[in-house]
Amino acid sequence: MRTLTRKGAATRQRILEGAAAHIREHGVADMTLDDVLARTATSKSQLFHYFPDGREELLLAVARFEADRVLEDQRPQLGDLTSWSAWQSWRDKVVDRYRRQGRLCPLNAVTSQLGIRTPGAQAVVTELMHRWQAEIATGVRHMQDAGEIDPALDPDRAAAALLAGIQGGVLIQMSTGETDHLEAALDMGIAHLRAGRPAPS
Repeated sequence: MRTLTRKGAATRQRILEGAAAHIREHGVADMTLDDVLARTATSKSQLFHYFPDGREELLLAVARFEADRVLEDQRPQLGDLTSWSAWQSWRDKVVDRYRRQGRLCPLNAVTSQLGIRTPGAQAVVTELMHRWQAEIATGVRHMQDAGEIDPALDPDRAAAALLAGIQGGVLIQMSTGETDHLEAALDMGIAHLRAGRPAPS
């Protein structure tokens, strides 16, 4: 993306955040560019200046914004998985995030609208999952270094399994509105990590 002035970057961000807020409140299917213009007090020429391809480019930018938000909403806990109490705090943060979000997942809504097979949308989701898994794996390694998790456990596979459980729980919550399965996936996943704690010598 071309370099923007501070004012230009602020205008682009306002359009982006306005579109994201509209989708969170009303969904994506019926969102028009006029909705975004009215919400952000910007002109059509401004919108197309920053998003030349129009609605599809704006939706892809919203997808990236929401993907970043998934991880930011878990901080600082996600980056500090260095004790079991820290893991519990992270678990609670994840559950609270999705409970507050409710049935509508903005990222899922946007990528579904774009088509998950669209290269840009697919790349956003793939990168998010890689980043999320890597941060969980870093937490597993911290606990291995502290002697709290079996050093023979593969951190990347353990993180992948826990992330798969989270995603399954979120998917069920989107259908039922309940976080029970998400909570169970997190609780059982963390319990599995704790069960592999080396025996005292």
